Amino acid sequence: MSTFGRSLSHKQRALTVSSPRLFDKSVSSPRFSRKSEVSRLFRVLIAIGSVVSFFLAIGGGYLYVLPNLTKSFHEENLVSFNGSDSFCDIFDGKWVVDNSYPLYNASECPFVEKGFNCLANGRTNGDYLKWRWKPRNCELPRFNVYHMLEILRNKRIVFVGDSMSRTQWESLICLLMTGVQDKGSVYEVNGNKITKLIRFLGVRFSSFNFTVEFYRSVFLVQHTWSSKYGIKRVRSTLTLDKLDDISDEWINADVLIFNSGQWWVPGKLFGVGCYFQVNSTLRIGMSIQMAFRTALETWSSWIDTKINPNRTRVFFRTFEPSHWSNLTQRMCNVTNQPLSETNGQESSSFSDAVLEAAHSMKVPVNVLHITPMSAFRKDAHVGLWSDNPSLSDCSHWCLPGLPDLWNEMVFSYLHDSYQHTSLYQQRELNSLD
Repeated sequence: MSTFGRSLSHKQRALTVSSPRLFDKSVSSPRFSRKSEVSRLFRVLIAIGSVVSFFLAIGGGYLYVLPNLTKSFHEENLVSFNGSDSFCDIFDGKWVVDNSYPLYNASECPFVEKGFNCLANGRTNGDYLKWRWKPRNCELPRFNVYHMLEILRNKRIVFVGDSMSRTQWESLICLLMTGVQDKGSVYEVNGNKITKLIRFLGVRFSSFNFTVEFYRSVFLVQHTWSSKYGIKRVRSTLTLDKLDDISDEWINADVLIFNSGQWWVPGKLFGVGCYFQVNSTLRIGMSIQMAFRTALETWSSWIDTKINPNRTRVFFRTFEPSHWSNLTQRMCNVTNQPLSETNGQESSSFSDAVLEAAHSMKVPVNVLHITPMSAFRKDAHVGLWSDNPSLSDCSHWCLPGLPDLWNEMVFSYLHDSYQHTSLYQQRELNSLD
């Protein structure tokens, strides 16, 4: 079996320092002067030892806390399987060949954008479709479409983000449609075709009474066009302390999946005259990284204030690496197989910011830390096999493909979260009758 991967596990060390016990004996008689001098010397040595011990303890604590802080971010993403006490880090693993993939045919799914259906657009090498992510210390539950349809019955699933979010939304719909007998019972609620120009798309699975919705919000915060009487180079602003004006539509979802990052680049901000604003003040000199973190603070505050954790499972998917050979010239060389090394793309400042923001929130957020696993998949990009072959694409992904695995990870969380509810168990029993 072919594999591509690297360990992403965290190890910790603990340094313990104990202070020496202190002894003291009061002496006042001259006949014990020699003993008094020895006693004073002993106390001085003890004092020095105490100071040294204090600094060793501080240093030891420093060495202990930092690895555990990183580990705490890491352990928030552990998933238990089958209700057991054993946990698994599903993001620490490798890619393995699995001929049972792909899980659907994009040409049979009416909700895949033409530009993402790489096989229909002329790609002949289909090896990129045969890779499954295998966590190092466990197995992801196999995607069982019938279980998933039951889990989502009577629910509302909402994706919020950019075109990468829309791709994952399309992927989930196609995965779920494989378990629906009457394909006509699945439809876009407004009769719209799938396009990047529409801010809202919603597909209803009427037989199971649930919807899978997508809201286009590439920055998550409010974007506003500037007055023509303002600063000439400022054509628009991102109000970093205000969430997108469509955010009220996201409330009361049962599953809420966010992403952001691809648009937080100079070319899509400063290059088109978009700058940042906080507390009604224009921040011309604010860096993109600082602005992104400020936007995440607004997002996390909104989640903590508006979202009921007893109803809504919240996810945030981390940054998806691009694989441009030369971003300036837009050169894209898609490989036939995953890379054997991540070439430094296993981490991202955007992903780090998401992990840190989620760690300090009151409402639990499941961070889908897909950055490392996706860094290997240079083979899974659209490349020249889009609806516009004159433009190469090493940012977006083919369908079927990598976004299906992101949805399998969502399924692993929901499977673990919902499988023991009385309603789910009753339907499981009914299915056996």
